[in-house]
Amino acid sequence: MPESMPAANRSTLQTFKAKKAGASKGHKLLKQKRDALKGRFQLLLKDIVETKLVVGEALKDGSFAMAKAQWATAGDDIAATVIERAKKPSITMKLYPDNVAGVSIPVFKLNHDVALDAPAQTLSIANGGAVIAACRETYQKAVLGLCRLASLQTAFFTLDEEIKMTSRRVNALEYVLIPQIECVCHYITQEMDEQSREEFFRVKKVVAKKKAKLENERIQLLKDAAEAAAATPGASLAPVAPKEAALAAPSIFEAKKDDDVMF
Repeated sequence: MPESMPAANRSTLQTFKAKKAGASKGHKLLKQKRDALKGRFQLLLKDIVETKLVVGEALKDGSFAMAKAQWATAGDDIAATVIERAKKPSITMKLYPDNVAGVSIPVFKLNHDVALDAPAQTLSIANGGAVIAACRETYQKAVLGLCRLASLQTAFFTLDEEIKMTSRRVNALEYVLIPQIECVCHYITQEMDEQSREEFFRVKKVVAKKKAKLENERIQLLKDAAEAAAATPGASLAPVAPKEAALAAPSIFEAKKDDDVMF
């Protein structure tokens, strides 16, 4: 028996059959998971392309709105004024988990606190305030698009890694583990069949030897009886049965009756 193979018995065979059933079930579930991830991956890819186009347009509009705001304020640098007035951020980003076929995917969501926008709303009221407000709204839309794009890109990379890992597991089960278990089961079955054939042959030989021994004993008994009969003179080799001997021997009363008739 090879060193890498287990002992060939029924308990080992049942164990490896259970392992094969578990591996086949796991392979089926992992394959379904991989297909679900691939379907979601394709949808994400489509959403990423559309979101990138939207974000590109939003950033382009934001740049044009910023140029108009600079022109409306007579070329003054409004960035320093905005930074000076911004004490707390009015837009914050939080991370929320999402679940896709058992895979945790991070999702970014923006929280906009309108009360914190009050200092920015009074910026340059007398000199291009409306244009600056429009510029701020345009950039807010661009930030929303960027947040959505960040969520999609993060989910895209996460699903890509998970699909690769799941594909490796599926291939390992399909082409390595399950064939190995099937090979071991086949080996154990062959060994058990060989053991059964050996046991049958052994029993057959034992029965044949017992029959030969009994036949030799019977022949020896016949020989001993013949020799004993030959050693006794006057003895018949075929002794008469008691019933036949009684019929053959004349009775005393019959002999006396015959004598009376003669005399």
